[in-house]
Amino acid sequence: MVNPVLHAAVEVQAERALEDAAAADRELAAGSSRGPLHGVPFSVKDSIEQAGSRCTAGTLGRRDAPPSTADATLFARLRNAGAIPIARTNLPDLLFAFESANLLFGQTNNPYDVSRTCGGSSGGEAALLAACGSALGLGSDAAGSVRLPAAFCGIAAIKPTSGRLPRTGHFPPAGGWLETVWQIGPMARYVEDLIEAMRVLTGPDGIDPTVPDVPYRDPQQVKLAELRVAFFVDNGIAAADGQVAGVVRGAAAALASQVRSVQESRPACLAAAYDLEMKLIGPDGGDGLRNYLRDLGSSEVHPLLTAWLDKLEPYRTDLAGLARYWAELDAYRAEMTRFLRRYDAILCPAYIHAALPHGESVRDDNFRGFSHTMAFNVAGWPAAVVRCGESSTGLPIAVQVAAAPWREDVALRVALCLEGAFGGWKPAGPRMPGPY
Repeated sequence: MVNPVLHAAVEVQAERALEDAAAADRELAAGSSRGPLHGVPFSVKDSIEQAGSRCTAGTLGRRDAPPSTADATLFARLRNAGAIPIARTNLPDLLFAFESANLLFGQTNNPYDVSRTCGGSSGGEAALLAACGSALGLGSDAAGSVRLPAAFCGIAAIKPTSGRLPRTGHFPPAGGWLETVWQIGPMARYVEDLIEAMRVLTGPDGIDPTVPDVPYRDPQQVKLAELRVAFFVDNGIAAADGQVAGVVRGAAAALASQVRSVQESRPACLAAAYDLEMKLIGPDGGDGLRNYLRDLGSSEVHPLLTAWLDKLEPYRTDLAGLARYWAELDAYRAEMTRFLRRYDAILCPAYIHAALPHGESVRDDNFRGFSHTMAFNVAGWPAAVVRCGESSTGLPIAVQVAAAPWREDVALRVALCLEGAFGGWKPAGPRMPGPY
């Protein structure tokens, strides 16, 4: 068992999962199938509702919350496609940290080095997948919370276009000014599994009003030879360290023979991404989140969440200031769109370092490095991550692939190419006890 070492799963649904697996085996033997994910085990972040299970969002005020009465839309879609739920996974207090630790369940460790964080906020999900404890997962991402843990744990993941997937049944629910920057996204060890998951997950549910009926395009139909790719290792806020920069440059070089062109270039507006993300999250200086926690009954919160809230104070503004923030968002998205006249995809770091030691994500120099994922939350673009190398100490290093809105197919096709070139996910090895 890997979970006693990682502390990735907060609820293991072994008995029910074994019953479902036995039923799935009987159905296959009889020549029937429930769908494209028949019998595939999956897990979900403990912010995604599952009928009969408590959804805590990692915060004390939800410790005694009643079990959910219905499945979240995306949970139901996986189950309806034949997948079998096996676990709910750890996350930060109310999802706000780039490490997965809370006062209910403690800290989740990185499978490649337990002294390092698995990332956040979908960190338990990434750690469990990397350690082969699950085959497919769901996380959510408002500033990098799907991609950053995937990068730290060496798996593949995608944050889809804002508005691509229904968020019905997520806790906290969608709404307010934060709504524009976050999405639920699939996570897996292999890009091909993300491709299949997106086919199952995509489409409106008639409840989440932000989701239009935009067809999901097949990544296998993308013609790599026609793509124009930009890459960078410094976004004007935080430059990647030498090892990460080397992996990104190596990935760009590997693509050069596969695509129409590869050029080192970046949108100038990226230098505003960090401040703009923080402005959109905290125009009230974090008071809304503090009040929400109080109303939930979270009388005490994890220090990582406190550090997040403290970082929002400089962005406190009034109504006129909020209007300026939205104007800045419009200008940012317009400039990002203009960049698409010259390029079809962007290759860049997922983060500036390999997985950080526990507790170090809130240091200012480290925290600004998360701007590499924030940039595409603010833009609303889809962005995938895939492992393309490792550090001198054996930690995974991923690259991020972003594409135009609704072009998950482009991001996933480029990620699939890079996975083929560099091998993608690799087992953690002897430093992590487990069934490898």
